[in-house]
Amino acid sequence: MKPFTYEKVKSPAEAALAVSRHPGAKFIAGGTNLLDLMKLQIEVPTHLVDVNGLALDKIEATPEGGLRIGALVRNTDLAADQRVRRDHAVLSRALLSGASGQLRNKATTAGNLLQRTRCAYFYDTDQPCNKRLPGSGCSAIGGVTRQHAVIGASKACIATHPSDMAVAMRVLDATIETVRPDGARRVIPIADFYRLPGDTPHIETTLERDELITSVLLPKPLGGTHVYRKVRDRASYAFALVSVAAIVQRDGSGRVALGGVAHKPWRVEAAETSMSRGAPAVMSQLLAGAQPTEDNAFKLVLAERSLAAALLQART
Repeated sequence: MKPFTYEKVKSPAEAALAVSRHPGAKFIAGGTNLLDLMKLQIEVPTHLVDVNGLALDKIEATPEGGLRIGALVRNTDLAADQRVRRDHAVLSRALLSGASGQLRNKATTAGNLLQRTRCAYFYDTDQPCNKRLPGSGCSAIGGVTRQHAVIGASKACIATHPSDMAVAMRVLDATIETVRPDGARRVIPIADFYRLPGDTPHIETTLERDELITSVLLPKPLGGTHVYRKVRDRASYAFALVSVAAIVQRDGSGRVALGGVAHKPWRVEAAETSMSRGAPAVMSQLLAGAQPTEDNAFKLVLAERSLAAALLQART
């Protein structure tokens, strides 16, 4: 781990300003991803701005009937909140399927959204990786690609996004609130938050470097039956091969988002008009244009069967 300086701040705007003043600065909260990357020298911040002392650890009702989730709310607390379990159950279930109890006790809402890919080539500093070092190449292309993206990838990167929580947030149409160094605030729909890799896979979100997430807004409850199914190589502490976040209404309509298949949580709203017709009809649109490799073509079948199981679960 390389040397770095450290400071604590007293307000969100002060935190953003502190990062803006140090070109190599990063925010740190739970650190469950950043510290691992620092130890491997994949992330080499010269300055850390500790935001744990900010009052961003509350879950509050909004006037519109939804919830405002502070950026520092720990994953364990969010999953256990009675309002989340009752009204946004897909989120609670997604959180409980991720990582381990110990990690969920430390991991924060904002940190979960911002965690970086778990691509093995990204973590192997002896291998070229455009996400780690732009322009160096992508070792995954032509390599072992069982875990990798089947849609939305590019010639520069075929990694997948690892967050379970983000998939649930996408199906719920969450929005993300931020603050900039001048105190200006911004609201970003989660549909616009993540970027596809294109030629710049190292730029993963639409955040500015010195922009701090302060909270996530959930809209008023959608009702229906909430299901989160995660298919992985072992029963715990593993990332999704495919995950399905589904909300199904009594008339068969609903919403669906996928994890484990793309660079970001994957949702195509037009495909949801076919929910009442079953999983094959949905998947024909949801994964239209997919370009799997020989290693991961099974994900197309797995995604369809996982959605079919989610729909059956919701209707029984």
